[in-house]
Order: sequence, then C-alpha cells, then structure tokens
Amino acid sequence: MRMRTLSLTAALGLTALPAVADDTQLRELAKSAGLEPVPYGLAAVQDNPVTREKIDLGKMLFFDPRLSASGVISCNTCHNVGTGGDDNLPTSVGHGWQKGPRNSPTVLNAVFNKAQFWDGRAEDLKAQAKGPIQAGVEMANEPENVVVTLNSMPEYIERFGRAFPGEEDPVTFDNMAKAIEAFEVTLVTPNAPFDQWLEGNDGAMTDEQKAGLATFLDKGCASCHSGINFGGQGYFPFGLIEKPGAEILPPEDKGRYQVTKTASDEYVFRAAPLRNIAITAPYFHSGKIWDLEQAVAVMGTAQLGAKLSDEETTSIAIFLGALTGEQPIVEYPILPVETDSTPKPRL
Repeated sequence: MRMRTLSLTAALGLTALPAVADDTQLRELAKSAGLEPVPYGLAAVQDNPVTREKIDLGKMLFFDPRLSASGVISCNTCHNVGTGGDDNLPTSVGHGWQKGPRNSPTVLNAVFNKAQFWDGRAEDLKAQAKGPIQAGVEMANEPENVVVTLNSMPEYIERFGRAFPGEEDPVTFDNMAKAIEAFEVTLVTPNAPFDQWLEGNDGAMTDEQKAGLATFLDKGCASCHSGINFGGQGYFPFGLIEKPGAEILPPEDKGRYQVTKTASDEYVFRAAPLRNIAITAPYFHSGKIWDLEQAVAVMGTAQLGAKLSDEETTSIAIFLGALTGEQPIVEYPILPVETDSTPKPRL
C-alpha cells in the first residue's frame, strides 16, 4: 500500500474534484479496506442470551465496589463510562494503591473485539470480567467471597433469580460475569461522524477529516486497524519495523508471550481499537504517550517504517476525531442494601 507513487489524497483530488465524486471514491476505498460502522442494536454474545433482566443486574454489578475486597473499587473505577470507558491514567490504581502493569483499555465497543485485554488472554467479555476481580493488583477478591457478598443481600438474590430463571442456584461467579457481559454489550458508541459519512451522509465529516482518512488509508494504517472497532481483531509486534524505546515499550512486558509462551509472540499485542481514541488518552499498553499526534507518529515509525510528516500526523489525528461516537447514557444504579452478613471491607 505504501508503494503507491501517487497518494490517495492527490489521486482523489480532495480539493479539486466535485464533492460527490470525492466522497464516492473515498467511501469505496474505506469499505474495501474493511472499515465498518458501529451497528445499531445489541450484538449477540456466545453462550449468554442477553435479556433486560441480565442487563439491569449487570449494570448494578458493574458499578458495585463491593465486588472488590476493599469495597472501594468497581469495574467502573478503571472503565469509567463517563470518561470514554477508561480511567484516563497511564496505568490503573488498584487495591492498596498498587499500580497495574498496563493501561486500562476502554470498555466502550469492547464487544466488537476478537478477544479482551492487550494480550488477548480473555476470549470474551464474561471471561474478562472475572480477571480484575481476582487480580491482587486490581480488586483483590476471591470468587467464593464474591458469592458470599452477593448472597448476603436479598435484592441480589431476587435479581439473579430473574436473570437466570430455572437455575437451582443462580447466584454464582460465572453468572455474575455473564450479567456484566450483558450490560457491557450495551456500551457501544454508534453514529460517529465517520459512520454517518460511510453510510452516505457526505457532510458528516469535514474536508480535513476526509483528507485524514485518505492519509490513514494511504499509509497502510487500516492493515491493522480495520473492522467495526478499527482494531481489536489481530495481534502484531509493537515495533514491527522499528522498536520504540523502553519508555514506550517496557522490556519486562513481553505481551502475548506471557499467554502463549511462544517466542514469536514476544512484544506482540492486540491492535488497539481506535474508536473514541480522541477521548481515551494516554495511549499504548504502557500509557506513556498523552498526545494523539505523537502516538500517530510513533506508530508510523514503529509499525510502518515511515517517518510521517507533521502535516500527515496532524491529518490522521484530525480524522481519528471523527471516530468519537454517541456516548452511552447510563443512569447510576441504586445498589442493593447490605446486611449484617455482608463481608466487611478488607483494606
């Protein structure tokens, strides 16, 4: 793709051709590169029929800090639905003020990812939901204690029964994860300017954003960042062409290698989804880069082997702003009341 002798922006004549012709050609190029809009409606998830009862229960659990040992940290602490679905920190702060090893990915549109976490160690959202609750550096709890906590509150017992009808013992750690997954399926951001444009509204993106899209395609960014989520579908070495410095790529974090123990997976990570990227700084698994244009420049050198000009990095960053969709409106739930048998916080 980078061997073209004429850039897409020039070939399309974005400043010279009639607007309709420009948009038509660019739209076809975007679609042929595998770029897709965020669909409306709930995505189906494997082995977990999504119902209103599960969604409502999952929302409670997502916001309930009592799933953590300290009673302080909830799923929303690190995946704040009010701040782009993440915590806007280099790495998250967990139990006992410990700092986690990696940047917290956004929960928004996570249902469209092939797998969860930077190294893809969780096959889906319900598997992901179990991880942080048990991680000592995050919520530091145990499945048995979580079940005791949930069973100590009559409203949770009632809601689990409605969400998982017919089960003899519906209050389980697995069902907790399924309910959280059902809620997270609703956390999508459709109707971004790019989506409106891709579906035929020529005026939904500015000329600058369209030029940025053409640069994005011309430089080969869509080779890794495609699909609904503009990423989240494949695994690639960070530093495919040229490794970034240790301040961006910490040598002790070998990425997917820690899951597969395969030498070729050293420093391999899941391609970061680019949806809502303009509101989810800082960037990369290390969370070391706060500026979007700087992040684009790093990716150009590390993944494409190209030193992008200032104009090109600015242009791509402007386009990426068109991937910010409608943020989900989530009403904070009133949580079930504790009882005398509810386990006390362990700080």
